[in-house]
Amino acid sequence: MTRRSFLSGVAALGALGLAFTMNCGAQAQDAAAYYKGKTVHFIVGLGVGGGFDAYARMIAPYLGAELGANVVVDNIPGAGGLLALNQTFTAPPDGLRLLIVNGTPAALGQLLDQDNIRYDLAKFDHLGVISAYPWIWLASKQSGVNSVADALQPGRKIRWGGTGPSDGPADGAALTCEGLKLSCQTILGYRSSSEISLAMERGEIDALYVSDSSAANYAQAGQATPVASMARVRSSLLPNVPTVYEQVKLTPAQEWWFDFRSDLNDLGRILVTAPGTPPDRLAFFRDAVRRALTNPALMAEGEKTQRFVAYQPPEKALEITRKVLNVATPEQKKRIREVVFGN
Repeated sequence: MTRRSFLSGVAALGALGLAFTMNCGAQAQDAAAYYKGKTVHFIVGLGVGGGFDAYARMIAPYLGAELGANVVVDNIPGAGGLLALNQTFTAPPDGLRLLIVNGTPAALGQLLDQDNIRYDLAKFDHLGVISAYPWIWLASKQSGVNSVADALQPGRKIRWGGTGPSDGPADGAALTCEGLKLSCQTILGYRSSSEISLAMERGEIDALYVSDSSAANYAQAGQATPVASMARVRSSLLPNVPTVYEQVKLTPAQEWWFDFRSDLNDLGRILVTAPGTPPDRLAFFRDAVRRALTNPALMAEGEKTQRFVAYQPPEKALEITRKVLNVATPEQKKRIREVVFGN
């Protein structure tokens, strides 16, 4: 190759690189112009006043500032969030809607082919993870259960509370009882974890399976006793509470149950939008979510109100989603369904 032809090649590559950079910049400008002044709907699949609603309302103004748009929170309650999931999955892929999802029941329902599911969690356009956390086994003060060993005493029966069979508290309780072969009863019909905690204080139930932020609040208020972190790591909010793995010598089969539930917990609170969003718009949307969720002001606001924000990128959410949806064999799925739904 002559010096002239080499320099010509370098110049051509430089021109291609410049053209690519200019094109990416133009796409970003187009996406920014698209969002400017528009209304973006932040969907919550539960009623006003709950934890997910509070997260959405806290995040909305920060995300609006990053998008240059007006972000409004819309509550679409129904079937424990299923209605909002189905609607968002089939919504126009215009980038003007995002949904806060409780990843644990969303993935579990899909894994177990729950009735009326019309979404595929792995096919949403993921925007990022707000936070993921270990879940905690809480016991009422009157139950006499302060450790896993207490719960394993002969003749002990534990009454758990839940809203529905795959709501988080109830399916977590079911999998815990299966993993440890406890004698259990789960009482459904409560409206929230806070209502279940009050039922524990009244002596109606003995235990609650709940996120560590809620558990820390209930424990600090003297409403319940933390028994165990139901993951391989302790909660940073309850560092003195040992894990179930630390308290009991588990068999490989028992470990599978707790690892499975822990993987579900790792999905945490995720943000998604309708699949098929134009790539330039999706990239801009994801970057706006990242900037909003890593804003020190938002993180400080969340810490004050026990609504912690620990951003993870959309690729991480997809990785965990795919792992969870493919972790169980057909035989294991059948057994999980029997444990959670009783059929």
